[in-house]
Amino acid sequence: MKPPRFDYEAPASLEEALQRLRESGDDARVLAGGQSLIPALNLRLANPGRLLDLRRITSLRGIRRLPSGALAAGAMTRHADFERDPLMQRHLPIVPAVMRRVAHPQIRNRGTIGGSLAHADPAAEWPALCMALDATIVVASASAERRIPAAEFPLGVYTTALRPGELIREIEFPAWPATRRWGFEEVSRRLGDFAITGAMCTLDIDANQRCTAARCVIFAASERPQLVAAAAELVGGPVTEDAVARVAKAARHSISPLSDHHASAEYRLELVETMTARVLKQAAAMAAPTQESIR
Repeated sequence: MKPPRFDYEAPASLEEALQRLRESGDDARVLAGGQSLIPALNLRLANPGRLLDLRRITSLRGIRRLPSGALAAGAMTRHADFERDPLMQRHLPIVPAVMRRVAHPQIRNRGTIGGSLAHADPAAEWPALCMALDATIVVASASAERRIPAAEFPLGVYTTALRPGELIREIEFPAWPATRRWGFEEVSRRLGDFAITGAMCTLDIDANQRCTAARCVIFAASERPQLVAAAAELVGGPVTEDAVARVAKAARHSISPLSDHHASAEYRLELVETMTARVLKQAAAMAAPTQESIR
């Protein structure tokens, strides 16, 4: 298949891109790596009158550390950059580990965090990862900028909190405490395929083995990634096998999974319970990072 005809522009600055986006209204689509949009164009599932390619905007690329210890990444930063970046490896170790499960190297070399978040595929890793890390999505339009908690950004399948005329400028990740550990699992038919179901978590465990914070996210099971509310029950005590089993059971009952050609809803429910337990156990068993290792 060949794509429909469209006007192509590659603005040189964020300001120019936002102005073009405002002028175009609903007729424009933003190209931020193209790993989903190009196939959609070729299949005629998307038919924009104008394509705005962000690849020339250097201010949208790169990872930097903020004075607070948080990390900020431009929307056009590629998956492979997160996989290799020393700041990510040192200060947010879950990110490179998850990136190694995103599709294939060719896709990781072209796809971007902003493109993945804006596409809002419920089986993609980035929306769930940003939710697990309590990240903030910074979006901009020609007239304003606003900050959206990652948990509020995906609204459904391919639907986000982005308004017309807005694009993602940057993603901010809070500082990673020295007490933090993590777990990640996903099931797919082949390595590199979209997940059938996945789970990831972070646990903060103090020197007395007491859990002081817990976040767990299920993805690829329903129309959007979902925080496991029951993970909060782990806070205040040790992460025991019984406690993990209770959270995993609660996660199963909190999800309304999808049935599709990859898996039935019943199978996904089994995966949700099993994988929630696995990632929590992974995190609990992980050796605590030292203060020096994340400084």
